[in-house]
Amino acid sequence: MKAVQFGEYGGPEVLRVVDLPDPHPGPGQIRIVVRAAGVNATDCKLRAGLLDFGAGLPQTTGRDVAGVVDEVGEGVTGVAAGDRVFGVSDDGAGAAELALLTYRAPIPPSLGFVDAAALPVALETATRSLDQLGVGAGMSLFVNGAAGGIGSTAVQLALARGARVIGAASAANADYLRLLGAEPVTYGEGMAERVRALAPDGVDVALDVAGSGVLPELIDLAGGAHNVVTLADFDGAKQHKVRFSSGYQGHAFHALAEIGALIAAGRFWLPVERTYPLDRIAEAHRVSEHGRVRGRLALVIG
Repeated sequence: MKAVQFGEYGGPEVLRVVDLPDPHPGPGQIRIVVRAAGVNATDCKLRAGLLDFGAGLPQTTGRDVAGVVDEVGEGVTGVAAGDRVFGVSDDGAGAAELALLTYRAPIPPSLGFVDAAALPVALETATRSLDQLGVGAGMSLFVNGAAGGIGSTAVQLALARGARVIGAASAANADYLRLLGAEPVTYGEGMAERVRALAPDGVDVALDVAGSGVLPELIDLAGGAHNVVTLADFDGAKQHKVRFSSGYQGHAFHALAEIGALIAAGRFWLPVERTYPLDRIAEAHRVSEHGRVRGRLALVIG
C-alpha cells in the first residue's frame, strides 16, 4: 500500500510517500480502506520531533481517518465489511491507503468521508479537556484559541452541555465564533480586560488551546490554576501548576458515537477548510503549522 513516512525529524519536506506492506487486523481491530485522513497539530509535532510517543524512526503519520471496513479482526462485533466508519488510526498510520482502527464509530449518515476524517482527534481532545474541567450546565468557559479544530469543537460541545462560552481568536474569526455560538474576543494585549467586559466576575473555567503564553491571565480569569487546562503550553503548565492535558484516554472516545445526534440536531459543525491529495501532505503540514486554519485540513485518498 501507499503510505506517508518520515525517516528523520524535521520540516514538512521530510515526509515521503512510500510502499509499505498491507496491514491486517489483530484481535479487536478492523482494517479500513482509507478515503480521507485529517491533518492535526499532533502529526506535525511528531514529525518535527517535538513529541515522542516512542515509535522511533522511520515513522508513519496520520491519526484521524475515515473509510470503508474491508477486514475485521478476532472478537470484533457490531461492524462488518462495507460499513462506513471513522476513528483514530492505531500506531498513527492513517495517511495511507489502508489503516487499522481500534477506536472507531459509524460515520453519521449526513457526513461524507472528508468531514468525518476531521473529527476524531478533535472530538477526543475537546471531550477529555471539558471532562477534566467539569464543564456542565450553567457554567462559564473561556477558550483561548477557539477558531481552530479543537477550539471549535470544544466551543460547541461546551454549549451542548449548557455552558456559556467566551472564545478568543483573531478579529477575522469573530463572526465565525458567533456562528458557533460563542461570544468572541480578540487575542493580544488587553485580552483579559475584554473578557471581563463580557464577564465582570471572570469565568468558572478556562481552556488554553493556543499556547500563547497567557496562562497567568487565564488563572486570574478562572479564579485559580485548578480551573485551567492547557493543551499546548507544557512549560507554562509546569511553571504555573496548571494541568497539561495530553494523550488519549479511552473514556473520551465515547464522543465518536455520540456526535451524530448533535450533528443531526444542527448543533455541531466542524468545517474542513482545505483538502489535499496524499502526495501533497507536506503542503498540508506546512499550512497546518503556519496557516491560521479555521476548522480542519484533510487528505483525500483513493
